[in-house]
Amino acid sequence: MEEDARRDVVDGPVVSGRPRAGAPSRPEVRAFLEHLEKERQVSPHTWKAYARDLAAFTRFLDRHHDGDWDFTRVDRLGLRGFLGELTRQGLGKRSIARALSSIRSLYRYLQVHHGLVRSPVRAARAPRLGRTLPGYLDLPRTETVFATAEARAAADDPAAVRDLAILELFYSSGLRLSELVGVDLHDLDLLSDQVKVRGKGRKERLVPVGSRASRALRRYLEAREVWAGRVGADRAAVFLGRRGRRLSPRMVQRIVHRALDGVGGEALKVHSLRHSFATHMLDAGADLRAVQELLGHASLNTTQIYTHTSVERLKKVYQQAHPRA
Repeated sequence: MEEDARRDVVDGPVVSGRPRAGAPSRPEVRAFLEHLEKERQVSPHTWKAYARDLAAFTRFLDRHHDGDWDFTRVDRLGLRGFLGELTRQGLGKRSIARALSSIRSLYRYLQVHHGLVRSPVRAARAPRLGRTLPGYLDLPRTETVFATAEARAAADDPAAVRDLAILELFYSSGLRLSELVGVDLHDLDLLSDQVKVRGKGRKERLVPVGSRASRALRRYLEAREVWAGRVGADRAAVFLGRRGRRLSPRMVQRIVHRALDGVGGEALKVHSLRHSFATHMLDAGADLRAVQELLGHASLNTTQIYTHTSVERLKKVYQQAHPRA
């Protein structure tokens, strides 16, 4: 799966350092991407983002300098010109900030491993990002989603049983899409009701699995044998398609979107189940640092965004209870 994700990069090199057509032609960039993959072990999606951003950056410099440039001669004006071009192309602030972060990481690598002295990125400022609140399900809509999924699974169709298990595990354990797709049978311990997942930066963590999710998974693992016994099936993967292959992220997205459509989920995405998990935990009084650990966040600031609903709930209680509210 990871190899496929890297192979899909239009503007990125393949592994082993050999560039593809349209890939960054600079050996320093290829070495940096190999460093990300082999030493820092970033996720495939992060690797793709770095590869695309740096390919766009080097193409811009090639066009404006007729290929006659190197990283020691790139200055602030060149960097600002690239960021300005991204703005003219209609990229959002978040995408531009990500591109600048990719370039900054490249220059840090060049300073450490290639002796580069001066970095034009030091004085560059990322565009100011407005903090967007994550989409999530309130409790009534959450119950509707699971009631519908349970009704579909009642007919014992293996796909419907699998889809219920996917929804339950997402909401029960707050997994990311990549984490759920990557779960193997040996990661799942239904005796102890826990699952081992590999998050960002390949960091592993153990996450509890709730009783309803555990029941749904046990039922699915029995139904899964219909597909796992097929020729060429991926017997290691937990979630399989009808042909016995590991479900792709896109297929899981379709399953979740179909479930969310029934509750007016136009603004909801796969990540909304993870957001709902965190929001409902905090609303019920869970400790913020415990939720941080469950979600696999490196920084507590990332987890704090979920406290918005708790504040709204407290305001509502205040309005109802305080005599002079």
